[in-house]
Amino acid sequence: MFTIKRLNHAVLYVRDAQAAFAFYRDILGFELVEAMGDRAVFLRANGSDNHHDLGLFGIGAGAAPPGKGDRVGLYHLAWEVETIEDLANARQTLANAGALTGQSDHGNSLSLYARDPDGNEFEVFWMVPREEWASRGFGTKALDLEGEIARRTGA
Repeated sequence: MFTIKRLNHAVLYVRDAQAAFAFYRDILGFELVEAMGDRAVFLRANGSDNHHDLGLFGIGAGAAPPGKGDRVGLYHLAWEVETIEDLANARQTLANAGALTGQSDHGNSLSLYARDPDGNEFEVFWMVPREEWASRGFGTKALDLEGEIARRTGA
């Protein structure tokens, strides 16, 4: 047996690596680490110390979109934010970009779901403090982000 600490990076096939880069830079705050021409870029999340967290490989405008539950392949990536306020900011940014597709309270995490320009789904989540997990229960229910923030900040 061996220990896996965390996901270090993910790589996606996209139609246009530069367009996908612009989305991840402008919407999620990723920065360019390295480019291999116009067809491949390696990006680092703005709070990460990894060499890169996301690789994007352009495979052409005619590439088929990802499917949900109807084909083998990546379902989604999950990016964790530091604070619940970061999650609120992410929700507004994703909504403004027309990328937000859903939001859920899973008991142990508060999650937003979105799609990039190629249809790749990703999650942005805030991890609820572990000591609250048992009392909150697990499962999926509607996210009341404003209520969660008010309860935690007394606002």
